[in-house]
This record gives sequence, C-alpha cells and structure tokens, in this order.
Amino acid sequence: MSNPLTVGPDHWLSGARRRTSPNCDERPANEISLLVIHGISLPPGQFGDGLVDRLFSNTLDCSATPQLADLAGVRVSAHVLIDRSGAINQYVAFDKRAWHAGESCWRGRVNCNDFAVGIELEGADDVAYAAAQYAALADVADALFVRYPALHLGSVVGHQEVAPGRKTDPGASFDWSGFLAALSSRARRRVDVADRH
Repeated sequence: MSNPLTVGPDHWLSGARRRTSPNCDERPANEISLLVIHGISLPPGQFGDGLVDRLFSNTLDCSATPQLADLAGVRVSAHVLIDRSGAINQYVAFDKRAWHAGESCWRGRVNCNDFAVGIELEGADDVAYAAAQYAALADVADALFVRYPALHLGSVVGHQEVAPGRKTDPGASFDWSGFLAALSSRARRRVDVADRH
C-alpha cells in the first residue's frame, strides 16, 4: 500500500489537519536534515483533551489546573502532532522553524530547531504508544524522506538524544527497533519500485 501522505510545494502535508501555530519563524538556512520525535501530554499522563493543541496555538488556560501553571507564557510548537488515534495535525510548514527542541545539540551542532523537523506523539514516557500512532508516524516520516533528501534513517532521533539530561521523551515506552524496522522496510520498497521503472 502506498503512503497516502505527501509534502506539497507549500511544505504542508496532504491528508493532515492544518492547525497554524504562531510559534515559528524562518530557518536560518534552507536545511532540513534531522527528525526529532517527542512525546507530550497535558496534564502529564492525560490524553485526548485538546490541551496540546491549545498550547501550540497560545490559547491554553494555564490557570485551569496547577499542573499547567509552569506553562504560563511559554511559546512552543511542533511541526506535527499525532494523537492517540493516529490523527495527524500539522502546525508549522516544514520549511519554517518550529520551536520544539529548545536548548539542544546533535553531533556537535547546537540549536537543532534550525535544521530539524519536530514531531510530537501524544503520550508519556511510561505509557505504550498506540499502534495507530506508529503507523501515522511512519507515514509522515516516509513522506518527509521523499521530500527532503537530507533526511534518512540515521537522522531520526528522540528528544532525549538532542537534549540529554534535560528531556526524556519519547521515553522508554517508544519502540525504536520496531519503528526503525518499519521505516527501513518502506525505504526498501521505494527502491524496489524505482528500480522497476
């Protein structure tokens, strides 16, 4: 089955719900060479309440519960959020810099937001991610690999890898071996199809 998602000339995913976040700016260089996977839930460990969407759109009521108080005034975003059902929401065009990784470093390069795409999974470090989320994440990653040739299996990392000691997501519950195997299988199929044409 072919990937239903593609990245258009406007750097938005086809087939994803478009939710524009103001929390983005121009990339300092025209480079997309890293894919950072995150996990998020608000309040921690709670899902399906739409609060992440409100966080990314600066409409979150941080006074609603003490667990949200430390988010007052915080301005963050990701390019994509995949909820527990596998629904894909895009907040920032991929050619723009989303504010997701914060203080970060990868292979000696700081400020990973400059050259990374950030994908958030609705989840928690100690809660298994849903099969639908892995399928959607593989679809998104596959579409990104096709559109941005500097992205490949070796450039897919977790937030904890670019911000060690500061961040732990997507956490021990994320099935890296299964996810990377799925991406590798898709890459082989793309090569096989290309070889037949």
